[in-house]
Amino acid sequence: MTGPREVPLRALLLACILSSVAGAQSPAAQAPAARDTIITAPSKAPRTPLPAEAASAKITKFSFIAYGDTRGRFDGTALQVEHGKVVESMLGTIKRAAAAKDPIKFVVQSGDAVVNGSFATMLNVSYIPLINRLTQEGGVPYFLAVGNHDASPSATVPTRRPDGLHNYFATNANLIPKEGSPRRLKGYPTYAFGYGNTFFVAFDSNIPDDTVQFAWVKAQLEGLNRKRYVNVVMFYHHPAFSSGPHGGPTLEAQARTIRALWHPLFRKHHVALLLTGHEHLFEHWVERYTDATGTHRMDQLVSGGGGAPLYKYAGEPDLTGYLTAASAEKVTLEHLVKPGADTTGNPYHYVVVHVDGDKFSMEVIGVDWGRDFAPYKSNAVTLFDSKP
Repeated sequence: MTGPREVPLRALLLACILSSVAGAQSPAAQAPAARDTIITAPSKAPRTPLPAEAASAKITKFSFIAYGDTRGRFDGTALQVEHGKVVESMLGTIKRAAAAKDPIKFVVQSGDAVVNGSFATMLNVSYIPLINRLTQEGGVPYFLAVGNHDASPSATVPTRRPDGLHNYFATNANLIPKEGSPRRLKGYPTYAFGYGNTFFVAFDSNIPDDTVQFAWVKAQLEGLNRKRYVNVVMFYHHPAFSSGPHGGPTLEAQARTIRALWHPLFRKHHVALLLTGHEHLFEHWVERYTDATGTHRMDQLVSGGGGAPLYKYAGEPDLTGYLTAASAEKVTLEHLVKPGADTTGNPYHYVVVHVDGDKFSMEVIGVDWGRDFAPYKSNAVTLFDSKP
C-alpha cells in the first residue's frame, strides 16, 4: 500500500460531520475512516521487557536514552536515513553500556515518529523497522509519546487525528501499557510506567487543555509512593520554553497551556526532568522554585535531533507573564544551553540520562557529522545543584 485509498463521497461527508463534533468525544470515540490505516505488523516487543514495577523497586542506578522528532524526508517510500544513523549509534552505546554499573534499560521518544501518522504506510515502511532494531538487536523497551505529526491537535482535516491515533495504538501495541492497565488512560496515548526509583509519564501535549487527561495524570502523581519513586520524569512533545521556530517570539497554544496548567502541577509534585521535542535542535532550560520544603530544580530538555529536518535559533521567548504568575514560588529560569544560530550547530543527536539515587547526569551524543557536539563545552552535565 503506497497511499490513501479512494473513499466514497458519502463516507467523506460523514467524516466531516463526525469531525465537527469530535471535540466533545474522547480520542477513543473517534473511529478511523477507511484510509491508509493498516499497520502490517506492530513494533516488536522488546527481547528484554521491563520487569513488573514491584520487581525493580530496589534499583537506584540505571540509564536510559531520550530523543525525539524522527520523521524523515521520504516517509512512506524509504527507510528513514537520518533516524537510521541515530539508531545505529544508539545500538553501539547500548552495547558498550551493557557491562557498566548503570546499563541502558529503555528508550523514550518525545514524538513525531513520521511526517503524517494518519498514513500507516509511513510507519510500516520508514519507522517500524528501525524501532525493531532497538527492541531486538538492542533488546530494550521503547516508549513513544505522541507528537503533532503523529496525531494532530484536532480533526480540522477530516480523519487525520482519529487515523493518527488508530495508527499510533496499532504501531505501539507491544510497547506501551495495555488498554485497561491502571498505568494507561483509556482511549488516550497517555500512560505511565515505573522502573527502579523513577516514575515516567507520557501525555498528549497536542491537547494539553483536555480535562480528562489532566485529571488522570494528576491522579497518577498524587497516588505515587514517593519513598519508592524519588524521581519523576515527564516526556511529551511540546516544550513550554524554546527558542527555535516554534518558540522565540512565537507562543504556540500548547506551550501557553503547558506553562499555565501543567508546570504548576509539576512543581507541586517536584517533577525532576521534562523531556520534550518539537524543535529540531537541542536546548536546555533550568527552572528553580521555592516551596515549603525548600528550593528545587526542574530541568527541561528539548531534544528534537532524531532525524527530522534541522532547525536553528530564532530568539528568546517572552517569559514575563510566566514569571509574574509564579512569583509566589520565586520561580527563575536559566537558559543553560541555547541552540546554534544555524543548523550546523544543531546536529542529529540523542541523550543518555544516568540515574543515581536522586541525582541525574547526562551525555548528549551527536551523530554523523555532529559527533563532536559539545553543548556544555563538553557533551556531559550534571542535573543537580550543589548544596551549600
